[in-house]
Amino acid sequence: MTAPYDVVVIGAGPVGAACARELAASGRRVQLLEAGGDQGQAWRAAAGMLAPQIEAGPDDPLVELGVAAREHYRPLADALLDSTGMDIGLWQEGIASIAVDETHAGELRSTVAWQRQQGMLSDWLDAEEVQARWPWLRPTQGALWAPHEGALEPEKLVRALLADAQRLGVGLVHDRATAVEWRGDRVECVVGQQARYRAPDIVLAAGAWSGLIDGLPRPLSVAPVRGQMVALAWPKDAQRAIIYRRDCYVVARGDEAIAGSTMEYAGFRPEVTEEGRLGITGAIASLSAAFDGPILRTWSGLRPVTPDGLPILGAEPRVGGLWYATGHGRNGILLAGLTGVLVRQLLDGEPPAEDLSAFAPDRFWRW
Repeated sequence: MTAPYDVVVIGAGPVGAACARELAASGRRVQLLEAGGDQGQAWRAAAGMLAPQIEAGPDDPLVELGVAAREHYRPLADALLDSTGMDIGLWQEGIASIAVDETHAGELRSTVAWQRQQGMLSDWLDAEEVQARWPWLRPTQGALWAPHEGALEPEKLVRALLADAQRLGVGLVHDRATAVEWRGDRVECVVGQQARYRAPDIVLAAGAWSGLIDGLPRPLSVAPVRGQMVALAWPKDAQRAIIYRRDCYVVARGDEAIAGSTMEYAGFRPEVTEEGRLGITGAIASLSAAFDGPILRTWSGLRPVTPDGLPILGAEPRVGGLWYATGHGRNGILLAGLTGVLVRQLLDGEPPAEDLSAFAPDRFWRW
């Protein structure tokens, strides 16, 4: 019997939505499974930074992939605006990574030199230049300035991706996937709480919940890591900015300052704690006295993190038709759009546009 879908995508966050959209645009019949609820998803708690030059070091495989993903967002944002009328809030006006002491300043200077050698735009700002640009910051030891970095609004991104996916014929169903079934060396279907979904290809993009899917041919090393966030008022008369430091960051979003974040192995518990809130506000207060006003709101999300901090991208080598797009950790928003393209290329049998060898699905469990 012919399967009603060509592909079933498990997970309707930014990664799953991007995969579904790309696959539908290639002419496939796609079913997208959304587990439902609005608690715990990493994208709901994300600041939306596009910061591969800020958060990755010289030996990190994510640098090249992250830069490509960041550059992918301008054409994607334009395409989504044209097709859906939705603006994802993309702005790429640079991010400053602040040096907290002389040792840290030396490390950041070395990073600037390395990034320039790789052809990236990167500058060193001395303490006086930092103070002149952002007079509301406390004194610093200088900053790495990456002018192509930026941010977008995660909720707007997800809404736009889902809207465009459905425009392209993607079926969106609210059902929690519980298992994958396969026979011989091929997948057969996804088992949900409400129904079974047959397809010759299945894409697993369930974020922190990916490892809970039964029937996988190997354990999936993805754990939930809680990230707590707070919103404060953005300083009056201050231009919008994104300021990053080793222990905190602050992102201008409208009239708010989105500040974070924690990294806590707390299981599937997305609550906000007093300890987390105080840790964030204390770090932000040491960054600037401009953020001493009341907290406007707090929230948290569960990031899907792997043991080496890298995503799991590619084909399951033991079972044909099973594809992984999960474990993006702190970089889910950054990598989502490009991940959709890479998954589509893999299913098309094309060489992926980026080197995915560091993200192989079998790197943790091989037999």
